[in-house]
Amino acid sequence: MLETLDAAAVHRWCDGGLEALRAHQREIDDLNVYPVPDGDTGTNLVLTLAAAQEAVESALHEEPRTPLGRLMARMARGALLGARGNSGVIVSQILRGMADSFASAVAVRGAELARALREATDAAYAAVARPVEGTVLSVVAAAAEGAGRIKSDNLVTVARAAARAAAEALDRTPQQLPVLARAGVVDAGGRGLCLLLDALVDTVEESEFEPPPPLAVPERPDRAAEPCEGYGYEVQYLLDATPESVERLRGELAGLGDSLVVVGDPPTWNVHIHVTEIGPAIEAGIEAGRPYQIRVTPLGERRPDPGNRGAVVVAAGDGLTALFEAEGAVVVGRNPSTAEMLAAVHACGAASVVLLPNDANTHAVAVSAAREAEAAGMHVSVVPTRSPVQALAALAVRDHGRPFADDVIAMAEAAGACRYGEVCTAQRDALTVAGPCRAGDLLGLVDGEVHVIGTDLADVSHRLLDRMLGGGGELVTLVLGADASPELEDDLRGHVHRTWPFIELQCYAGGQPRYHLLAGVE
Repeated sequence: MLETLDAAAVHRWCDGGLEALRAHQREIDDLNVYPVPDGDTGTNLVLTLAAAQEAVESALHEEPRTPLGRLMARMARGALLGARGNSGVIVSQILRGMADSFASAVAVRGAELARALREATDAAYAAVARPVEGTVLSVVAAAAEGAGRIKSDNLVTVARAAARAAAEALDRTPQQLPVLARAGVVDAGGRGLCLLLDALVDTVEESEFEPPPPLAVPERPDRAAEPCEGYGYEVQYLLDATPESVERLRGELAGLGDSLVVVGDPPTWNVHIHVTEIGPAIEAGIEAGRPYQIRVTPLGERRPDPGNRGAVVVAAGDGLTALFEAEGAVVVGRNPSTAEMLAAVHACGAASVVLLPNDANTHAVAVSAAREAEAAGMHVSVVPTRSPVQALAALAVRDHGRPFADDVIAMAEAAGACRYGEVCTAQRDALTVAGPCRAGDLLGLVDGEVHVIGTDLADVSHRLLDRMLGGGGELVTLVLGADASPELEDDLRGHVHRTWPFIELQCYAGGQPRYHLLAGVE
């Protein structure tokens, strides 16, 4: 058993934690309390920790004897940039709190681990605007409390106590959150954290264990957020390419410059690098795939235009993307990482940028990206939109003639005044506020709560619109999903004009997956 936590143990813990999350990914996804098709906490945690593992491997590749504090900091930084969803951001902050504690530690024994878990709890709560008990926050707080109760400096004893207290807290989450009790599940993020703490126990219990060798990753600096020095140009472009080609591209670009960021999902990637010569960076992109929207900026002249304002919007679907781009926004796909949102902020080329996450689960990621951008000297604000229709309402009231802060307030007010509805297919049997539903049923949601259950898309859509308009409204915005039939728009237009003749109606082909219809009422 280990007496102290060292860098090799952190490496094994990261590997073991990721392996555990991957093994339980589907289970955690299925803990989603709502039957809507957005239950991806397990997937988000896997992607978050995979980014942390890549950062650890990269650090050890560059410096095989990386000190504990520095390696833990790289792990936390990787998790932050790769964080997806609220759960991913919170876990990244837990790791950051531990890293901050380890940075000043001479040796990490039991008492130091307990102190690190207290700092991790403080960092996790600070990352959430309105902390809610019965979530991963309660679980990490219980882990810290359990570790602190042990009057021992034994590393294994304290780690076991933390894991045991976390598991007990997880079992209590349905008592703290009625929505968990109704669904008959425990908190998904808390379950993921318990797996990470169990992996830590497994790590410190092994005294004779050779850490796996670092992955054969290309030599490249992990300096996405550091200022560059000595490079004359910033090169950015979008790239259509395979993951294999992109991995080779990373290696080639790493030897050409600094501040390298390559983020995205197949087939589209966002590439950013600072270089002394422009041609090789672009030629490397041509060899990897199809670069487009190429932008080159002399760094000596690189100053965001203080009179220019940008917007970053999270959306999926060709139609929605085109709508937001027509409003001058940079669009990132659904469920982005912090790094992807940060790259989009920089792509705006503006000194002031507003972020519209369009999903409650992406809000924490947007806040993290905003904080990173603020640290780099930009002015970034988040308007907490929960649906693309709210983002459309917010963008419609933008006015660059007024101060940025006033503009953000006006956008937030417009978004808040827009009630949003959705129609989707239930992913599982569940008990909702509208009654029981079965997997395959169609659900009509208003402001995130199920109000209508049925089997016919037109009927559910009619009832949803009637429910929303019953509370008043003057303007209705409809966004049709990727699988909507050509007849659905005519049907919905006819229903609104017959039933609500004084309503102004706008209808768009959004092409979004998962949701057959998005509706906004202002």
